[in-house]
Amino acid sequence: MTSANGKRQIPRIGVYVCHCGSNIAGTVDVEEVAKWAKERLGEQGVVVAKEYKFMCSSLGQELIAEDIRKERLDRVVVAACSPHLHEKTFRGAAARAGLNPYLCEMTSIREQVSWVHTDKILATEKAKALISGTVARVREHSPLESITVPINETTLVVGGGIAGIQAALEIANTGHPVYLVEREPSIGGHMAQFDKTFPTLDCAACILTPRMSEAGSHPGIHLLTWSEVEQVEGYVGNFTVSVRKKARYVNTELCTGCGICWQKCPKNVLDDKFEVGLGYRKAIYTPFEQAVPRFPVIDRETCTYFEKGTCKACEKFCPTGAIALEQQDELVSFQVGNIVLATGYDLFDARRVPQYGYGRLPNVFTSLEFERMCNAAGPTNGDIVLRDGKTVPKTVGIIHCVGSRDRNYNNYCSAICCMQSLKFAHLVKERTGAEVYNFYIDLRTTAKDYDEFYQRVLEEGTLFVRGRVAEIIDGAQLPGGDERMVIQVEDTLAGCQRHIPVDMVVLSAALEPRADAGEVAKQFGISCSSNGWFTERHPKLDPVATMTEGIFIAGCATGPRDIPNTVAQGSATAARVVSYIAQAELALEPIRASVAEATCSGCRICNGLCPFNAIVFHEDRMVTEIMTALCQGCGTCVAACPAGAITCTGFSNDQVIAQIEGMMAVAFQPEPV
Repeated sequence: MTSANGKRQIPRIGVYVCHCGSNIAGTVDVEEVAKWAKERLGEQGVVVAKEYKFMCSSLGQELIAEDIRKERLDRVVVAACSPHLHEKTFRGAAARAGLNPYLCEMTSIREQVSWVHTDKILATEKAKALISGTVARVREHSPLESITVPINETTLVVGGGIAGIQAALEIANTGHPVYLVEREPSIGGHMAQFDKTFPTLDCAACILTPRMSEAGSHPGIHLLTWSEVEQVEGYVGNFTVSVRKKARYVNTELCTGCGICWQKCPKNVLDDKFEVGLGYRKAIYTPFEQAVPRFPVIDRETCTYFEKGTCKACEKFCPTGAIALEQQDELVSFQVGNIVLATGYDLFDARRVPQYGYGRLPNVFTSLEFERMCNAAGPTNGDIVLRDGKTVPKTVGIIHCVGSRDRNYNNYCSAICCMQSLKFAHLVKERTGAEVYNFYIDLRTTAKDYDEFYQRVLEEGTLFVRGRVAEIIDGAQLPGGDERMVIQVEDTLAGCQRHIPVDMVVLSAALEPRADAGEVAKQFGISCSSNGWFTERHPKLDPVATMTEGIFIAGCATGPRDIPNTVAQGSATAARVVSYIAQAELALEPIRASVAEATCSGCRICNGLCPFNAIVFHEDRMVTEIMTALCQGCGTCVAACPAGAITCTGFSNDQVIAQIEGMMAVAFQPEPV
């Protein structure tokens, strides 16, 4: 900061220390820190230092704003919780008082001090050191201006499950165009496979099909099924997306969806996707009766024509000549302003738990197989039977948490397993009258009407055994045993080992991230958690946004959740997208990296490191350029550049070194006697 005559002036800095109730004050002597800052950092420009119970409150913000005006402050330091939570809050208070918001700096003495220390004396000294470093840093700040980008009103929604459908409809209903991309032949996702939904036992198809039809016929939604996103470039407001439309070998402009082609197709194929291996489809097919769109797809891997060059029954019988066996994949590109990722989940492979016998014992079923079995449109027409297709079970065991809450597989709870298992128990009782055992660790029935449903299942006579199942044994291998299986479990309530014979076992398998979630995250410039789910910007305050502006996430792509929560997240992402579109322009943080072309050696070390794909290389000039609007200011490229050609606004060498020196000066300087 320099005066008119070119001499460096000491800025006037205000330091504000928050108690955060007892979150900070319980471990840090806040009054002592504020007093120390005023006395010891006066030479650094601190002219006012105050403490307040809740600095983020309206009164706390007004305290800061009033001091900016009265004390003519040109820098502000707030020692409170993480900037991730309240940086915008305090920058807003500074801006309202007429100070450039980027001359306000936060230091975290909650997460970095009070929450990680128990010694109050040492914690107080550490807080002083952090504040000293922040004061030294803020002296090097310069006023910054936000970057504004225009927002394209078109939105891309990736994933045609209930979350993606909900988001697409909400956005399209506001009059803004949407591209809805789904990799399968029809939208609907996993919900299309279900029979009933808990706790109301509504028919899943009855709820979902109207939404699917609305999305398929909506004038504002451009449906791209049997398609996958291949490339994403650009930044919020201006993404360029390339989508591969896989060849259906059907001309959709001529097809009427009459169904003659798959009726006449002579090739039966085991359906290991929609019917999860319990039923068959034809080589040309739609996944299910209510599919949207109604256009079929030819499975190239099983079609006799593509195998041997013969047959063509579908082409011969098609009344409109819609079969197009020479059709090729098509690559389409378009621009969008925002992207919603609703790519869903995969079901845990129960074969990974060999002691439960799935794939080895014939009458062990996964939860999704049982859903298809219960469905009236499923392979057994809704009859609950054993693998032989006719025997009705007399005793059924339902095992919770298969692959969930297990350090060998997934530590997390899959959220839906308890209620799903209760639903299965009800359906077995209702349709077969069989005796039902539910083997559980804990029952979690926390949402609206969930516990009431649990009480209903109890009253119906379902038996509950608390304990993790150790093994499922083939009864025929036991002395004097029969064809039934035996479930070995420790009943933790009764305090004993139990061996319970059953005819059928249903495994409530865990929900897992999609197998390609990591690749998708990299493609869209977002990140995944340690468990593999897409990471939100903040789990409580911003659960549908990501760290990349303009990329939003919804449904089970973010973690296990039930249908109501999934729908709510779909609507939430739509609200965020529409709010961006309504602004026409979006103000972005000016904390961005930039390259000094004269210094850049063209080594390209930084090119492959950017997690947000913001770096491009110009072959003609042999220099790197950082796309300002796409950069998130993470600093990865700055640290990697061997020539020091990359700098980051707000994180210059002078600022970082000043902060380090400010902290060290306190940490190694004894208090005066």
